[in-house]
Amino acid sequence: MLDDEALFRKLHVEGVHLASINRRAFAMFIDELIISILFFFMIKDHLAALKTPEEVVVYTQSLMIYVLIIKILYQALFVGLYGATLGKMAMKIKVVDQEYLDIPSWSAAVIRAVMRVVSEILFYFGFVVAFFSPLKLTWHDKFAKTLVVDA
Repeated sequence: MLDDEALFRKLHVEGVHLASINRRAFAMFIDELIISILFFFMIKDHLAALKTPEEVVVYTQSLMIYVLIIKILYQALFVGLYGATLGKMAMKIKVVDQEYLDIPSWSAAVIRAVMRVVSEILFYFGFVVAFFSPLKLTWHDKFAKTLVVDA
């Protein structure tokens, strides 16, 4: 595993630039919006049958595990296939393996997706660490040994 300095040198030699935190955040917003819309259309018929706001809250909370599974599948599939989710594609950024600067392996994509959801559950703390990392690494990037770079 390369240290931060070696990774910076490698990125410089290859002419690769780290994606900004702002672009990453906007990509995340796009992805969350896509997942929310998808999930809404999956449950809208059942929501219409609920009578009180309390029933809606109880029902949606009971589906939280499914939302987390959808998020993991979405992230893992898109990163494993294309190196980017739809939000990242829209923001012209991508996820790459630290060693080869190419699309991460399937195992890395799954690890990254799972750790991303764990970070969300833990009040987005795993995302906040990117502000203090010279390579802008989140927890999911550290665990999966990935970087987010300009496409």
